[in-house]
Amino acid sequence: PMLSERCSPVQWVGVKRYRPAPCQVPDIPRLDICLISHDHYDHLDHGTVTALARRFRTMAWYVPLGTAAWFRDQGLASNVVELDWWDAHVHASGAVVVALPSNHWCKRSLTDDNTRLWASWAVIGAQHRYFFAGDTAYCRAFADIGRHYGPFDLAAIPIGAYGPQTMFGEQHIDPEEAVKVHVDLRADRTIGIHWGTFRLTFEFYLEPPELMRRHAALRGLAPDAMFVVHHGQSALVGTGAGKEDEQQLTAV
Repeated sequence: PMLSERCSPVQWVGVKRYRPAPCQVPDIPRLDICLISHDHYDHLDHGTVTALARRFRTMAWYVPLGTAAWFRDQGLASNVVELDWWDAHVHASGAVVVALPSNHWCKRSLTDDNTRLWASWAVIGAQHRYFFAGDTAYCRAFADIGRHYGPFDLAAIPIGAYGPQTMFGEQHIDPEEAVKVHVDLRADRTIGIHWGTFRLTFEFYLEPPELMRRHAALRGLAPDAMFVVHHGQSALVGTGAGKEDEQQLTAV
């Protein structure tokens, strides 16, 4: 989670948001589960994490192998479930949370390169299946995940921070590869994430959704199979989320 102004060890210097965060922790009504993909500052922000922990004291934190120690160092040892790839845990709600592979890396200081694992996640309920890719380059693991745990009702797949691919292709997928991940996972719907918030790379910050839609169409996907929401908007996806309902909610 990241709601601070800068993705940096300190808030007086570092990469700044294009626009303010659409909400802050007191605006969030309820959270049961928080999935941590990896330890980079644009995904694991100390201020956001501590504020969430104070507000949602029974919320479960699911973290990749090696990351629980960071939470203990922040005084947040309770409700933290640390998993290796392909390990699963049954949440109190009955949903099964599975840590899964991705293709990325970890680092928070000068000396801790890849001392913690990174992960994607599946949340499997009685009626619906959700996938969160985190940060990742393309890899064949997504096809394996699709075979083992798909199809997914909804996937959250990154579409930004890729340009140029000669520099960033080994850590971030581009929109064309995001479409491949959607197909590999056998996802019904995908929301494009990880774009338009911080200037981490060199592509125009509004380019990713346009390219995602273009490559989805070239792949023959339905026009609404892959979508984005504007910052601060909401979308209802799943059983009972008819087109009229979805359009009404995304106008918020």
